[in-house]
Amino acid sequence: MSARGLPLLGVRVLAVEQYGAGPFGTMFLADQGAEVIKIENPNDGGDMARHVGPHFFALGDSQFFHSFNRNKKSLTLDLSQPDGRALFRRLAAKADAVACNLRGDVHAKLGLTHDALKDVNPAIVCAHLSAYGRTGPRAAWPGFDYLMQAEAGYLTLTGEPDGPPARAGLSIIDMMTGLAMSYGLLGGLLAARESGVGRDVDVSLFDLALHNLSYLATWYLATGNVQKRLPRSAHPSLTPCQLYPTRDSWIFIMCNKEKFWPVLCGLLGKPEWVQDVRYVNAAQRLAYRDALNLQLDDLFRTRTTAEWLAHFDGRMPAAPIYDVGQALENPFVAAMGDIHEYACADGGAYRMVAPPIRTEGVDAPRVAAPALGAHTDALLREIGLGNDDIAALRARKII
Repeated sequence: MSARGLPLLGVRVLAVEQYGAGPFGTMFLADQGAEVIKIENPNDGGDMARHVGPHFFALGDSQFFHSFNRNKKSLTLDLSQPDGRALFRRLAAKADAVACNLRGDVHAKLGLTHDALKDVNPAIVCAHLSAYGRTGPRAAWPGFDYLMQAEAGYLTLTGEPDGPPARAGLSIIDMMTGLAMSYGLLGGLLAARESGVGRDVDVSLFDLALHNLSYLATWYLATGNVQKRLPRSAHPSLTPCQLYPTRDSWIFIMCNKEKFWPVLCGLLGKPEWVQDVRYVNAAQRLAYRDALNLQLDDLFRTRTTAEWLAHFDGRMPAAPIYDVGQALENPFVAAMGDIHEYACADGGAYRMVAPPIRTEGVDAPRVAAPALGAHTDALLREIGLGNDDIAALRARKII
């Protein structure tokens, strides 16, 4: 397969980004062929993620940084200096979009908004990711994923009822907000190509975290119901949908559609449960969940997790409980080609999880994350700077 034909080939995005949320979102754009140019400050080591440990490749490259920045370019530019911002405007004149994740009050100060750039590029789309938004009483507040999980109620929904509040094991708010930023950017870009007029698009970690409450928020707003944690990660309204103990570990069962209940009953050797008045539909099974779970626990303990999965053979939604290593060594992962290899600057190679979006007949690019400033000279030459100009900028620490 070839990278030619990727849907975003020809799209140029200037990414004023750092750490996780913004870079995760723009990596989706880069994986789909967009030219994503990271703008990094040469005077503070660039994206702070370059220094995040504890794991590094042979040349000192952060494995964390590589996880968020494949298929991108890096240009060093100090936007705190007027001449740096002037250069950014020249770059923006030849770009389709700007994507930035900074504290909410910084975007406008650095001239990263549509209003600041429309005179050099009326069609440019500026996608902004911040902690709490660019307006309102918290615009100047710093903020991070776990804080959003805490304030948006997630820690009261995760873990066992008698345990301490617990966050999700991954930075899901960062990742989803980054993806939402890129989704908004593409929507703005589509409109700009139709009208010739760009816009600002905003998303915040807090808004995304709150939005993800989804039906739990609707339940509260409509009825006052405050959802609490349930034992063994049970679904609040559907059962059986939770962890069950097997002879050697655990299995997660998701009987989330009525059609699966008779399937499960048959596979468990309990066809009579289909007509049992206590379990005949989802509402009844929820009402009698405790009694049903006692019976299911006894049955699931008779076999190992592997034996149950083999017995179900894809007919019943179920999954084993894996750690990260087991998840990545899963034979299904290999069968689907979900691990890609990337070449390191030292001549070695590393593996990463492949992009989740697949286009038939087109392979995602496999370019390792860039070294700091690796593309600076080439990109500045594109906007008319000569070698002497570039050398002078470097001497003044603007690039």
